[in-house]
Amino acid sequence: MQSIRHLPTLFLLVLLCATSHAAGVPSNDPAKPLRSAYALLDQGDYPRAYAAFLRQSARNPLAQFSLGLFHQNGWGRPADRDAACAWYAKAARGKIPAALHATGDCLMRTPDAPGNASAALASYEAAASNGHLISLCTAAEFYVRGRYVARDVTRGLGMCSQAALANSPPAMLYLANYLRDDADVPRDLPGARHWYQLAAERQMPEARYKLAIMQAQGEGGAVDVDAALAALEELAAAGYLPAYLPTATLYAHLPPDANTGAPSAAHLAKIYLWTSAAKARLNDPALLNQAEQLLAQVLAIMPPQWRTDLDNKIAVHLAKFAG
Repeated sequence: MQSIRHLPTLFLLVLLCATSHAAGVPSNDPAKPLRSAYALLDQGDYPRAYAAFLRQSARNPLAQFSLGLFHQNGWGRPADRDAACAWYAKAARGKIPAALHATGDCLMRTPDAPGNASAALASYEAAASNGHLISLCTAAEFYVRGRYVARDVTRGLGMCSQAALANSPPAMLYLANYLRDDADVPRDLPGARHWYQLAAERQMPEARYKLAIMQAQGEGGAVDVDAALAALEELAAAGYLPAYLPTATLYAHLPPDANTGAPSAAHLAKIYLWTSAAKARLNDPALLNQAEQLLAQVLAIMPPQWRTDLDNKIAVHLAKFAG
């Protein structure tokens, strides 16, 4: 399960508390007695929040799940995955969908232990049947890889497609990644672009980024540099690191100024801004090398007097997204 560092109460309730779509809203809502605990969590008062959840944990599966999050994410205490898994297992018995998924993840820490893999698959499928749709894509991995079950790529893709068709943006992204990048799945670039588009429309940053890369390269459809550049720069401005260097690179490949044969002044400034920001934040040696080469090309033609103002803008941007 994806690590959750800190989430507002309302989002936690929406994401984690749906106990059963088939059964409707339960008359005994497990979230109701936890309102004060969630208020303390929102305030960052981890000791009192933990105590409040613990007081409700004997019979409240949502409280049990929340305690698992405390131990998994190290909220106010050292992270302890074993303790988290113990709480998730308790919450799973109460049919909390995200707890069922998390229990599957816990079992897959030791998948070769007798019965663990089959129990994990069953837990993911139970999570999906209770409304945690992305669990279908996790279960699909078993069939796509042929791990612990007979390999059946068609079945796996069908499971993930079911979640995507049910309007789950994470499933849309998962399915698109299968179709574009996965060595175990027949490549379908138009299909990948379709699902990235749908996930991007639902504001999934990774989907917006990958759709923009496909648009820029003409993968799975027509080249659309304008749309790609607009999306990448918006993502970069919001601090999405993977978009920095591609934004600079697209600006560098725009048609040059007709009079100078070089990038226009506006484009040159953009190349410097996003390349410098990328260089400051990237860790990957290959990408750093690309950034350094592009920056050297820019500095060879950019007026030196521009640097002070541009460097100030870069510093403000980086400070905004530090940490």
